[in-house]
Amino acid sequence: MAAATGRAAGAAPAGYTALAVKFSERQRSHHCLLVKEHQVREGADTAHPPRRTLFVLNVPPYCGPDSLSRLFSRCGHVQSVDICDKPGPGEKKDKLASKFFDQKALKGFQVAYVVFRKPAAVQAAKALSQEGPLIISTESHPVKTGISKWIASYEASIVDPKELKAEVDAYMEDYDKRMAEEEAKAAKEEGVPDEEGWVKVTRKGRKPGLPRTEAANLRLLEKEKQKRARKELLNFYAWQHRETKREHIAQLRKKFEEDKQRIALMRAQRKFRPY
Repeated sequence: MAAATGRAAGAAPAGYTALAVKFSERQRSHHCLLVKEHQVREGADTAHPPRRTLFVLNVPPYCGPDSLSRLFSRCGHVQSVDICDKPGPGEKKDKLASKFFDQKALKGFQVAYVVFRKPAAVQAAKALSQEGPLIISTESHPVKTGISKWIASYEASIVDPKELKAEVDAYMEDYDKRMAEEEAKAAKEEGVPDEEGWVKVTRKGRKPGLPRTEAANLRLLEKEKQKRARKELLNFYAWQHRETKREHIAQLRKKFEEDKQRIALMRAQRKFRPY
């Protein structure tokens, strides 16, 4: 086991440490997680603070946030685990992702950010390479596979109408509030010159239109009706246009044949001199 762990550590790229993991005790071969301390500029990554974040590469699809949190909990208190499809800057989210609309299924191997409470836990996690393979699925914390996983996925996909309605109502309430704030801000800034003397012009203009009345709607419907009637009338007489075109083409062909006969007659009388 020590030799296998040594080979895994030797295969790690520069700057990374290889941690051997196994799906279960019965699995013979192990999988390598590549870990290192997450290093960014101070304040550049607010969701994953430096010195307390462990960056993990080569995370298999069956290893979720709960499994990673349990694997690294022996090193220290784990505050959060974020799994992404590729590395990228993270920012703190004011609100949790939507349970119904912001779901994104991750496929294949991913990357993870494990945030600890204390910086010493990051070094302790890297030191796990000296131990044997870590077990992802245990008897106390099994990872569902096969039929049980499909059943759990299907049960999770069933939407609760009450929860969905509550989330949609909360979103629309927040949207209406933001729209009202933007309209109030635009109305306050409209017609007021800025520092350089420019005046902001909106789509409403100086005299925003009044809401349509019932009479205005009736006039609009009448105009649309007249427009459709004129179009139908043009389509009704379309066959006359086609007949006119056919007659014109027939006359052109008749004139062409007459010109050919006249030229042939002039050529026979040797009166045709084209050059």
